[in-house]
Amino acid sequence: MMMADPSAQATMEIWAKRAGLSERTLARMIARQAGMTFGRWRQQLNIVLALQWLAGGATIQQVAMDLGYESAGSFVTMFRKTLGTTPGRYMAERQVPLASRSSKH
Repeated sequence: MMMADPSAQATMEIWAKRAGLSERTLARMIARQAGMTFGRWRQQLNIVLALQWLAGGATIQQVAMDLGYESAGSFVTMFRKTLGTTPGRYMAERQVPLASRSSKH
């Protein structure tokens, strides 16, 4: 469900209810299967989706909005804290051009 709508910023309690689980059960399942907390897993999902979309030509602004961030700046801050560099630099270092055009991912 989160991959289908990554911009839905629901709490773990809400996601658990949607999945028919208790919040505690969901937390345990994520910890056991992913080896991390719900918040960390959600952040990793956002990074993976962002990298796919940026490599496909999406702009940083598009990615930020599609992931539910209020601004491109807040997305860039999360990205930099997670990967140690900005999305533009990350993609440039990997020779993947960021498109300035508006493309759907």
